[in-house]
Amino acid sequence: MALGLLGVLVLAAGCGPDEGMSSTPSAPATADAGLPRSGEPADLDPADFTTEIDNTYWPMDPGTRWVYRETDEEGQELRVVVTATSVTKEVANGVTARVVRDTVSQDGEVVEDTFDWYAQDSAGTIWYLGEDTAEFEDGQVTTKAGSFEAGVDGALAGVIMPGEPAVGQAYRQEYLAGEAEDNGEVLSLDEQAEVPAGHFDHALLTKDTITIEPDVLEYKLYAPGVGLVLALGVSGGGGREELVEVSTVPADTARAAGTTPLGEEYD
Repeated sequence: MALGLLGVLVLAAGCGPDEGMSSTPSAPATADAGLPRSGEPADLDPADFTTEIDNTYWPMDPGTRWVYRETDEEGQELRVVVTATSVTKEVANGVTARVVRDTVSQDGEVVEDTFDWYAQDSAGTIWYLGEDTAEFEDGQVTTKAGSFEAGVDGALAGVIMPGEPAVGQAYRQEYLAGEAEDNGEVLSLDEQAEVPAGHFDHALLTKDTITIEPDVLEYKLYAPGVGLVLALGVSGGGGREELVEVSTVPADTARAAGTTPLGEEYD
């Protein structure tokens, strides 16, 4: 792995408050203008959104599939398959979103399966509008905790990737008071990463935190034209998720990924 700023940040994560790097980089006052934080309302006009997501840091062309290898804090290896489906969904706040299937398996058995909902606004910002998620054990659903939909029971949409990323931008990624309060912050626009899928330059680095779980800290790298290539948990539960390959699946698979019930085979 070749990581400039990220390597420094990981070391700094173990330092005291007066050591290492500041956790809040300085930035122009307007850097995060228009990006919501915490429970701030966001007046989203459905007409301002599209399901054609072409933000360079995470383009979601229907049929694109990302395969990741995840190693958790206990050293167990998981396979994560993320597919941008050809299916769309109108969420409760009126925005029509792209359905993205995220399936996690261990030793060939599905342990978690999720429909995520994303849409892009006219400024190129990718919004996260909710998820339908389920965890499984021996083929049976054990919990659907974490599921939420923007516009239902006070849940609010959040930002996954700004349209014009700038160092210091901070934003909420999702919000449901007391249940889902995730945040992101742009730390760098010129990092690099070495993963099984290859070497990537000019990657965007984010710091991800959870308001209701203050000990959790994760760094993520997004490569231009590709999307997420590396995620490192450095506090509150370690782990490493690295991109193994990117491919395009057939049209019928892209549709099945968005319609087949969670936990069932679709490929």
